[in-house]
Amino acid sequence: MKPKKDSSFNSYARYSGIGIQMFAIIGIGSFIGVKLDERNGGDGNLWTIILALTSTIIAVVFVIRRIIANSKDDN
Repeated sequence: MKPKKDSSFNSYARYSGIGIQMFAIIGIGSFIGVKLDERNGGDGNLWTIILALTSTIIAVVFVIRRIIANSKDDN
């Protein structure tokens, strides 16, 4: 029974790490967008929107790839 608890703990640790990485990717992309909008001036938030959406797509692709890789390792 002990290995089952260890494997579930490893699973939780693995997926919480993926969530933290996803949060970091989106946060960094949005931060860069805000800084570009501040530097370029103007009233719009074009760079923030573009980079936030792009980083979200990148983060989702990253998560899907990690989950597929982890499921292959488990089998």
